[in-house]
Amino acid sequence: MSASGVSAAALAARLSIVGLPTRVEEHARFTTVEAEVPETLSVESWREALEVVAEADRFGLLATSLNGRTLWAVVRKAVPATGDVGGPGYQR
Repeated sequence: MSASGVSAAALAARLSIVGLPTRVEEHARFTTVEAEVPETLSVESWREALEVVAEADRFGLLATSLNGRTLWAVVRKAVPATGDVGGPGYQR
């Protein structure tokens, strides 16, 4: 698992402690965490959940009448150092 995956898994674990079911997905440049938010979430739990996702690079809330509310967070993967951008066979 990538470093962003480890960070995202830690975020997901903390959201689970708040009582939110989560899922984590690895992508090419980032890892995402999504948590389903019930309508009956207490104010204290909302605060805790927002404190958790605030540690991510990006976060937001998707709310629809069809799918309910999903809190999401994105953790970016590390950008390669300048010398590594071309890959191992790249000559400067």
